[in-house]
Amino acid sequence: MSKVSLNNLTFSQLADTLNWLPAFRSKQVFKWLSIGTQSFDDMTNLSKDLRATLSNKYNLCTAKIITKLASKTDGTIKYLIGLNDGNCVESVFMRYAHGNSVCISTQVGCNMGCSFCASGKNGKVRNLTAAEMLLQISLIEQDNAHLLDENHTRVISNIVLMGIGEPLDNYENVLNFLEIINHPDGFNISHRNISLSTCGLVDKIRDLADLHMQITLSVSLHATSNEVRSNIMPVNKRYPIDELLKACDYYTNATSRRISYEYALIDGVNDTADDAKVLADLMQNRLAHVNLIPVNAIKDGAYAPSPNVKKFKDILTKNGITATVRRTLGADIAAACGQLRNNAEQM
Repeated sequence: MSKVSLNNLTFSQLADTLNWLPAFRSKQVFKWLSIGTQSFDDMTNLSKDLRATLSNKYNLCTAKIITKLASKTDGTIKYLIGLNDGNCVESVFMRYAHGNSVCISTQVGCNMGCSFCASGKNGKVRNLTAAEMLLQISLIEQDNAHLLDENHTRVISNIVLMGIGEPLDNYENVLNFLEIINHPDGFNISHRNISLSTCGLVDKIRDLADLHMQITLSVSLHATSNEVRSNIMPVNKRYPIDELLKACDYYTNATSRRISYEYALIDGVNDTADDAKVLADLMQNRLAHVNLIPVNAIKDGAYAPSPNVKKFKDILTKNGITATVRRTLGADIAAACGQLRNNAEQM
């Protein structure tokens, strides 16, 4: 039987697993694991004998930075993270005036097949564990420790689950990660500082709503008709727009949280004035924010960014819809929205 990887466990799961130890020991171990400690030997407030016992009984999931690329235009850093089994994912460190963000991956590859996204070109290899999500953050935090000052205890203040993979297709592991990262004895990042992006898995959106978490849900809409959306996002054939929006309404009613609707503007596909008017109608009377994204170029991609971004936004604004244009970061290193891959091809 394979050993349990302790850094995949929530605090309560860890306490149950280590119930043969005094309760304060579980808390000590959890603190080490929550900051990305990858060896029992590094848990210096535990005795040498206890560290040896833990190492014999349990396992730790590990990861490492293989390489990184820094943007020459905006300082964004893209990391290639190597996992235990030889697979890789990419993560992105972004700097904003309001704080530093990390965009993490939740799967090796992706099965959703969105035609404008590089992440799913080779399908899904496997889900990431909670520990593998956490380690992306801790490795990047450690690599940027020089940015800390006396007023801060963390380099990273915001997390976005918008990298490789569909988070809600890895539902249980993502929930464990959200619990671990939010725990006061761990990283202690507020759920309000976490955004989760989904292409629209309706059943999981409803399940997530029932948990009443205060994360920001970002829904990839990207079209105003089922014909166009099904063409660029196969998930729409299973969950069409009207069904998706009903699930989003359920989410906002349950959580009182505004949803961010992502809309990648693609030249000649979804960027007309009529598209903008229909989108405005769809957003009316909804707790919604529209995030417009000029589509980013990907290798072997057929799409070009729309020249109508300002016009599109103006139509939404005139119709009372809150809309912003996403700032493109890391495009010169293939680190922008839709450009991440699960290999070293672009590193």
